[in-house]
Amino acid sequence: MKTRSLVSISLALGFVAVGCSSNGAGSGVNLAPPTQSTANARIIGPNVAQGGSVNWSELGFIPSGGRFNPHERILSRRSAHRLKKRWSFFTGCSGSICGGSGPTVSKGVVYVGGYDGNVYALNAVTGAKVWSFLTGGVVFSTPAVSNGAVYVGSGDGYVYALNASTGAKLWSFAANCPPFVCGVYSSPAVVSGVVYVGSSNANLYALAAATGRELWSFAAHLNVDSSPAVANGVVYAGSDDGNLYALKAATGAKLWSFFTTGDVVSAPAVVKGLVYFGSSNTVVYALNAATGARVWSYATQYSVNSAPAVANGVVYAGSADGNVYALNAATGAKLWSFFTSFDRAFSSPAVANGVVYDGSDDHNVYALNAATGVKLWSYTTANFAEVPTVVNGMVYIGSKDGNVYAFGL
Repeated sequence: MKTRSLVSISLALGFVAVGCSSNGAGSGVNLAPPTQSTANARIIGPNVAQGGSVNWSELGFIPSGGRFNPHERILSRRSAHRLKKRWSFFTGCSGSICGGSGPTVSKGVVYVGGYDGNVYALNAVTGAKVWSFLTGGVVFSTPAVSNGAVYVGSGDGYVYALNASTGAKLWSFAANCPPFVCGVYSSPAVVSGVVYVGSSNANLYALAAATGRELWSFAAHLNVDSSPAVANGVVYAGSDDGNLYALKAATGAKLWSFFTTGDVVSAPAVVKGLVYFGSSNTVVYALNAATGARVWSYATQYSVNSAPAVANGVVYAGSADGNVYALNAATGAKLWSFFTSFDRAFSSPAVANGVVYDGSDDHNVYALNAATGVKLWSYTTANFAEVPTVVNGMVYIGSKDGNVYAFGL
């Protein structure tokens, strides 16, 4: 069995599947509707609603990835040490195995997948369940929210579109993937009415967001558990076949591929003409986004399966050697590293207002000074801490203890 990260993401083999019906229906509708005034707010800029509330609506924050929230003003280097647990919500387990997807936040609601096969919508302020939708497999795919719909993959081999307000199923797409043999662990990216998502049947799909109709598919040689990034009309995604692929977003035609010698589970980030990602061959890469030419590479001591965060000229990446690394985005030079005191740092970092947030297999979620790597705060969960999301003065993160946690000042 391969050792993989639970980034958000996209997890690989070795899960215990949940034997549920694939025809789940929304339940618990409106038990705790959003109380924030942004519930019906008009979006007036990228991820920002009228009144200043921010949406972290997919794994990478925006479709091009990078896991950087440039709008955060409440949490900072000065205030992060005062973070306290505000609520937790138990998403369930499969036997003794727990976990799930990374959380996304849109219009006052947290959307997250669970090991129990459910997609949950939770009130972002209180943690009360708004609704849940039962799929037929584990949900490691981080939901993407766009135009009133939630898009998410499941271990049952389907991609689902759900009504963001009620949890009612809008459509489902069968990824030609026998349940429990392979699944959809990739986290969708949604751009201009198209959902891009990978599958462990080795295909990357482009689906019409309104109907689920397949627009095109691209066949890699092995699993596509990497979550795609989309920028400037190009889709970037990795595969277990060792390649990062660049495909034309409109047609799926291959523009280039780059071979790394290791599984590419890491979700890429595209920033200022470069694409950043990691590989299980221990290396963080920066490639020319237009040509695929290597600009630099940095070798850690073990697998890099996490999705890198990129902010203010710095790339932040976790490695299974237990370190979070900060690298110069232009040159790859190491700026600092933070050791999490355990042998794996699989979580994908998030950056907001000068602070890096990350989870670790040492059970902790950390807040680090983005400039120096100095620890500002940490909180210990009962199991591996996973993928953080930072919006509106709150940090949301799942743990393999089966809970989603919310921290605030």
